[in-house]
Amino acid sequence: MRTTTPVIRNLGILAHVDAGKTTVTERILFLTGATHKRGEVHDGTTVTDFDPQERDRGITIFAAAVSCDWAGHRINLIDTPGHVDFSDEVERSLRVLDGAVAVFDAVAGVEPQSETVWRQADRHGVPRLAFVNKLDRAGAELDSAVESIRTRLGAVPLPVQLPIGREDGFTGVVDLVRARAYVWADGADTYTDEPVPDDLRDEARHRRRRLEETVAELHPGALEEFCERGTLTEETLTGALRDLTLSGEAVVVLCGSAYRNRGVEPLLDAVVAYLPAPSDMPPVRGEVPADPEAPFTALAFKVSATATGRMTYVRVYAGTIGKGDTVLDTTAGRTERIARILRVQADRATEVDEARAGDIVAVVGPKTVRAGATLCAPDAPVVLEPPSTADPVVSVAVEARRGTDTGRLATALARMTEEDPSLVVRSDPETGQTVLSGLGELHLEVAVEKLRRDRGLEVTVGRPQVAYRETVTKGVSGLLYRHVKQDGGAGQFAHVVIDVEPAQEGEEFVFTSTVTGGRVPQEYVRAVEAGCRDALVEGPLGGHPVTGVRVTLTDGATHPKDSSEMAFRTAGRFALREALRASVTTLLEPVADVTVTVPAGSVGSVLGDLAARRGRVTDSTTRSGTAVVTATVPLAELFGYASRLRGRTQGRGTFTTRPAGYAPAPTPAP
Repeated sequence: MRTTTPVIRNLGILAHVDAGKTTVTERILFLTGATHKRGEVHDGTTVTDFDPQERDRGITIFAAAVSCDWAGHRINLIDTPGHVDFSDEVERSLRVLDGAVAVFDAVAGVEPQSETVWRQADRHGVPRLAFVNKLDRAGAELDSAVESIRTRLGAVPLPVQLPIGREDGFTGVVDLVRARAYVWADGADTYTDEPVPDDLRDEARHRRRRLEETVAELHPGALEEFCERGTLTEETLTGALRDLTLSGEAVVVLCGSAYRNRGVEPLLDAVVAYLPAPSDMPPVRGEVPADPEAPFTALAFKVSATATGRMTYVRVYAGTIGKGDTVLDTTAGRTERIARILRVQADRATEVDEARAGDIVAVVGPKTVRAGATLCAPDAPVVLEPPSTADPVVSVAVEARRGTDTGRLATALARMTEEDPSLVVRSDPETGQTVLSGLGELHLEVAVEKLRRDRGLEVTVGRPQVAYRETVTKGVSGLLYRHVKQDGGAGQFAHVVIDVEPAQEGEEFVFTSTVTGGRVPQEYVRAVEAGCRDALVEGPLGGHPVTGVRVTLTDGATHPKDSSEMAFRTAGRFALREALRASVTTLLEPVADVTVTVPAGSVGSVLGDLAARRGRVTDSTTRSGTAVVTATVPLAELFGYASRLRGRTQGRGTFTTRPAGYAPAPTPAP
């Protein structure tokens, strides 16, 4: 592979909500000189949380891209949301990133959304560093947080720092690799590099030895030197830590307090030392090498409508793009002209003349490019794998209060779904209402508020409804369906016999054929499968999508003149519909894993409320007067839970949710 620009780091910041992710980002921007004032979440002065709703709610909602420079490296950084309702923003960001920093609360350790974003990064093969934040808080404990990374994420954590001081007395860290202490004075913007304090020297030596032993177990080169010398040099240890980070075999762990500006500079040094450049990553699917001289190839991962026009965020995987160039959108099959190229700083941007392989930039000019589209040179078409989009689980009916605004509402909803593909708009065929679907109650609240604030629309919103599914609990065998149609000209003939049964856990739809002797040609077998997929759109119980079904084509027959793929697709669709009506089916409802944190004295009230919401408690622990209850609860029962929990705990209770799939819904009363 040819080497591209080695000074780029495409980096994402991942975390559970309130772990301090945006504060880490703000300190990075300040320390790198990208900003001249430290932004604060509680003051509403952050660079990346620039949307009014983000500042009002104090959380990150939209992934924001910024660029900065550190130690001769350009860092393209994306601050991602930490709330589960906006996990699709994380998914789209991870698709175009080369590395990430996972931020953990030093008191809470690994939290539910921490696990979710970690698994997302696993799926995309994104190398990570871990940053244990908030070490200045009461109850903060680095070792406990590291152990939670080991046990809850299944990772091999490699702590390379030792805190100096505890809780409010936290003043710095000991770098175990360099055997130096970094100490921050109160209010100081940078640290002093000092010898390891006498009272920590033995502990630092012990932890360095443990780090070397763990690295030697995982890295052959380090093992060879360790066996020869009994220790590892700084160069060998640094190289091994980088190799283990790139391979995903281990995770380097750093620590600090971003709010108090302690530990962020060593984190930046670790980003440069351990995380990959674009040239270190294997070619993306489509076999596109990270070569600035290759034909241009990029993936659009975010679309944003601004006051100055439509901006499309792209990751350039190969080649170079300049102002005025024409590119091909292979997803839509049309060409687009690049009018401007912008290096983005959240809601601000600087125009540049070109972007090269490895860059993350925004382009202005394309009118119809959607998130997930591939842009490439017109004479070298290629299609890259787009980010996956989660299925919506909550819906509300939206309607313009004034009839004259109906058209404006339709246009606004169309633009909103361009910016956020996890939002789905459809028309209810029975009521004629416009239905907006998303990933959670908060997701839809933000979308509706965006309609009101950004578009100036007054809308009425119905009560949230969850997205049900249907599944088979007892199937049927040998169901025969004959599709025969003769109305002049070429006829249609298809004969199929299918078995239907419940699929294995985790399987949505499985289709197989056991037909022998060529009784159904292979192209017709594929048509039967396509017809069966068509039938899964509406189930027999309430017209909900069907999941968890295994269909086997066991027999069939053809006609020499009248059989066709269309005929067998039609037969497959109607055969499965009949089979589902003859099977025993059940309704499924979405459920969520809920983690509730409350004062210990409120546990009884919270448990009773969860039981009333059909919740199944899976764990309950108490630590320092605070109780943490985990339960699996139907999503439909969680609407309005936030205000109810605050009322039961005098405002001191908090909770987080994480999708946990589907579970059988109770049978409605006759």
